[in-house]
Amino acid sequence: MSAPRNFFVGGNWKLNGNKQEIGNIINFLTAGNLDPNTEVVCAPPTIYLEHVRKTLPSSVGVAAQNCYKVPKGAFTGETSPAMIKDVGVEWAILGHSERRNVFGESDELIGAKVGHALEAGLKVIPCIGEKLEERESGKTEEVVFRQLKAIADNIKPDQWQNVVIAYEPVWAIGTGKTASPAQAQEIHVKLRKWLNDNVSTDVAQKTRIIYGGSVTADNCRELAREGDIDGFLVGGASLKPDFVQIVNARQ
Repeated sequence: MSAPRNFFVGGNWKLNGNKQEIGNIINFLTAGNLDPNTEVVCAPPTIYLEHVRKTLPSSVGVAAQNCYKVPKGAFTGETSPAMIKDVGVEWAILGHSERRNVFGESDELIGAKVGHALEAGLKVIPCIGEKLEERESGKTEEVVFRQLKAIADNIKPDQWQNVVIAYEPVWAIGTGKTASPAQAQEIHVKLRKWLNDNVSTDVAQKTRIIYGGSVTADNCRELAREGDIDGFLVGGASLKPDFVQIVNARQ
């Protein structure tokens, strides 16, 4: 048996917050008695990355919500991993369903972004997940395996320790619909088996696969009891004091 996987909770603030509101979030995170056995990472909008890194306790990680596939150049509006590292930030979320479905990012682009971010020394949270029509037509596995392959093809064997995979069924993000613990666990088991069969047994056992999609203080404990759910990527609830209860879901 390998060592148990360290529980991981990410807070994706999306396009929310100003300095005052961020101050409130930092206050409840600082005062919240976060479970020391849970790794916590917050992802503010890009313009606040340096401010948040300087004001959050060092025990809480900070992530960019996106970055590009090259270090610099004529790419107006983009941010590179090198710049993110330069302001002291160590993580990036990549391939979130909003990047895929609102901004049209392809599997290929997301794979390239993951590869470059890891090469540049960032840790990454690549996201995968199916839409409602894909689930209803029985294509969940086909979709998430295709997305995962595009990511895994860009990760070197010694880089997997810097990867946390987020499974976020698109039909559950911000809709109030949550995959049941059994539904989420079923896909996490299949993703782990895919890693076992296509990458390595070691990577399958050690890589954290977290769940995202309307995670709340009310449902987090039940989800956290599932053996292959290694944490959460939380959206709206990460802006509220309830986030502390989600971080502490395993206590």
